[in-house]
Amino acid sequence: MKQQQYETMIAQIKALLEGEHDMIANMANLSAILYHSLPDINWAGFYLYKKDELILGPFQGKVACMHIPLGKGVCGTCAKTLTLQLIDDVHSFPGHIACDAASRSEIVLPIIKENTLLGVLDIDAPMLKRFDTTDAHYLSNVVELLVQSL
Repeated sequence: MKQQQYETMIAQIKALLEGEHDMIANMANLSAILYHSLPDINWAGFYLYKKDELILGPFQGKVACMHIPLGKGVCGTCAKTLTLQLIDDVHSFPGHIACDAASRSEIVLPIIKENTLLGVLDIDAPMLKRFDTTDAHYLSNVVELLVQSL
């Protein structure tokens, strides 16, 4: 069931990104697709890497933190280590930044093009253990499609 939902969403994303190369426009549309397609999430969006910190980019959901230092919170850890972060309980994550107290679990993926960090894809959920390896696999595909479009 989950895989089929992701396969449908990936097909929509491929069609949407075809011929469009503007990063902000693509991130804005991806945020909307992710937010409205994935069940049981409360935030989906991007942080852009600028001047040694993450700056809020296109997103769907409640207002969010605008500046995140590298190494701070789940997003900052992802950006600093350049590794996917799949967190079952954000409140047990050292240095968690609680932009929305309702968020309980989170997945964050680095966006890297030609060995350069562009930012991160961040998705939050109001329940524990919302994300798993299936989410990680398909969301990695989403990030790759975004990178290919640039």
